[in-house]
Amino acid sequence: MAAAFFLHGHTPAKRTGEPIASRPAAAPRPPLQVSVLTVRTRRFADRIVATGSLRADESVDLKPEMDGRVVGLYFDEGQNVRRGQKLVQLNDAELQASLQRARYELDQAGIEARRAEQLLAIGAVANATYETVMSTLQIRRAELRLIEAQLEKTQVRAPFDGTIGLRAVSIGAYVNSATTLVSLQRIDRLKLDFAVPERYVPYLQVGAGISFRVAGDGEPHPCTVYAYDPRIDAATRTALLRARCPNPGGRLLPGAYATVEMPLAAIDDAIFVPANAVVPGLDEHGVYVLSDGKAHYRVVRAGLRTAAEVQILGGLAAGETIVTSGLQQLRDGQRVEADAAGSAAVPGAGSPRG
Repeated sequence: MAAAFFLHGHTPAKRTGEPIASRPAAAPRPPLQVSVLTVRTRRFADRIVATGSLRADESVDLKPEMDGRVVGLYFDEGQNVRRGQKLVQLNDAELQASLQRARYELDQAGIEARRAEQLLAIGAVANATYETVMSTLQIRRAELRLIEAQLEKTQVRAPFDGTIGLRAVSIGAYVNSATTLVSLQRIDRLKLDFAVPERYVPYLQVGAGISFRVAGDGEPHPCTVYAYDPRIDAATRTALLRARCPNPGGRLLPGAYATVEMPLAAIDDAIFVPANAVVPGLDEHGVYVLSDGKAHYRVVRAGLRTAAEVQILGGLAAGETIVTSGLQQLRDGQRVEADAAGSAAVPGAGSPRG
């Protein structure tokens, strides 16, 4: 009988029907220790700090409407002028001669028209001849008005009350419609342009009071917002606002850099949560809400953001409990255990936003 043997390092296979030893069951994972916060509402009043620029209430670079040589300057630099005041005169000698000729031709046409009317009354002239004479009269009147309009263009007048700047031409200079003669600014009141981030657009109000400061003058100057651009700048993602403020004595000058403070409308029942409790995403924001010992992910609508908090506009109600720590380890529906000692509290709000 052949002897049975086994190779070194190998064990014989188990016989069919032999029970296999079962592994012990894995112990359930303990709940994750997290800090939590009960959501509460509170009154919130914030303000925006932005930068802006002052501009004149009205501003224009005066330019002639036609080419010509400057023969008269009727202002002093820095002078206050009135609307309609004559400032610059261009050479109009040729037009004045044309005006005299047009007046003479109009007088002649008038005489011929009156004679034609008398002849027509007695039947001594044909209707066609009479109509030709009357048409000539109307043409002469139109020619006169045209020359008078051209003469008006040889004069540059102030379009509004304001202060003259520094002139850029002298008497004798030849100018055209692209030549700047002098600037005119109305600075008894000023406009203030400033931009705010688009997330503040829902809080913008026409008539809102703001204040600003300029370099070298620490005194706050009050302003009132009277309009804003009904669009968002695609490059900066900001909205442009414009305010108007008095400027007695012309102390402030257009073009000055301004630091603006704009209070936002107060919210009586605002909901704010710690910024570290919000899970940011590409298209949404979310929080983990504690319910029945489990953390459930919920999409929320975020609003204003302060240094330490985020306003929740929707998706979360007062009285609910949210998770404020360990968010990177959490999964939707995971069992958690609140750590009372590490529960978060909402810090104070109301710091200025930039």
